[in-house]
Amino acid sequence: MNISKDEQRVLHALAQGGLIRFERAANGRVTDVLCFTRDGHVLTHCTLMVFQKLRRKRLIESHNSNPYRISQKGRLSVRAQVNNR
Repeated sequence: MNISKDEQRVLHALAQGGLIRFERAANGRVTDVLCFTRDGHVLTHCTLMVFQKLRRKRLIESHNSNPYRISQKGRLSVRAQVNNR
């Protein structure tokens, strides 16, 4: 599966315990997203377009209107990265 660099960055942050908070419009569509790392920092690579691509590929999921988290398919498709702490 082809995954862009920005999608990889977001998936890696989610795999480490991050989450994506979202806002919905009156019609039910997602209008704004914010990706948080496990430390509470905002990840700027997570745009609405990247979010929609990840959701379309079923790499992220939300249960009962909770924030989006990485799915099992997302965990299997994310590439390992060196943690620069």
